[in-house]
Amino acid sequence: MVKKDLGLLLLIVVVGIVVAIINPRFLLPINLANTANLIGLFGILSIGQAFVIITGGIELSVGSLVALLGVLFVDFVAVQDMPWMLALPLILALGAVIGAVHGWLITRLNLQPFVVTLCGLLIYRGAARFYTADGTAGFAFGQNFPDLEFLTAGRFYGVPNTFIALVIIAVVMWIMLHRSVFGRYLYAIGKNEEAARYSGIRTGRMIMSAYVICGLLTALSAIYFAMYTRSISPASHGQFYELYAIAAAVLGGFSLRGGEGSIIGVVLGTVLLQELQNLVNLLGIPSSLNFAVMGGVILIGVLIDQQWHAIRAQRRLVSAARQTETRHSNEGSLPVVASRD
Repeated sequence: MVKKDLGLLLLIVVVGIVVAIINPRFLLPINLANTANLIGLFGILSIGQAFVIITGGIELSVGSLVALLGVLFVDFVAVQDMPWMLALPLILALGAVIGAVHGWLITRLNLQPFVVTLCGLLIYRGAARFYTADGTAGFAFGQNFPDLEFLTAGRFYGVPNTFIALVIIAVVMWIMLHRSVFGRYLYAIGKNEEAARYSGIRTGRMIMSAYVICGLLTALSAIYFAMYTRSISPASHGQFYELYAIAAAVLGGFSLRGGEGSIIGVVLGTVLLQELQNLVNLLGIPSSLNFAVMGGVILIGVLIDQQWHAIRAQRRLVSAARQTETRHSNEGSLPVVASRD
């Protein structure tokens, strides 16, 4: 863990202690289990967003994708009677394809990630509303899928399966990002895409891969959210979820400039966000202020990131100046050897 991650973990512990002192209900098993479930739901989404941010991009359509893919999954399983073991990989494949399309538009047609994903935000939300005729998609009364419900909304010895899935995905993605050539290439692209290209990295293919990973994890998250709510109103389902994902990534140390961040950090960022949401609920603060809290968290995260960059740049300058001074002093103290004729 880097210093940022340790600082974030300390902040989570401090906030948790304060909340527990103010309202002891915070430590109730049912509240902890519900919070862990939400951490799992939003954590998977945030890890996907982090892979895009590491390249210097942004994915604004994840909330609308959660709505569209959730509607499709519920319709396939509950209405079309498609076996869920077939519907699940189909939705995952669709999410990966959408991510590939985003990556292709950005890398091949040189469109800005903000423009591509903003258009996706509008298109997918409209498609979800059109698919349901602006109605609600959900399971019929008494319609049960025991195996699917256990995997997506069940608990294993009291621990939500969504949280277990987050842990597994985080471990896999940590290895991919921090212990593989693929991850090093993503960091290099985020730092300087042009330099990475000249060094032989196929930047277009790597960026497209990041968007595919994001689309795949978003699709998985959409399935979890669909089974969690069991009823989807496409006009509001998944609304502003992209902000949760971006905020968790930024809090976790992912710079919006690209090239920085860790998987542990984004998981801790998700934990802190859900802890703050729980704080809002337990203290009786109006839920209408949730987005105000979210905006404040993103602003604080960006300010901290900016100050961190300024401090690091200043330290590098001071270190370079000291090295130069030391070198000059060493050169000046070299003994002068007289030449012999």
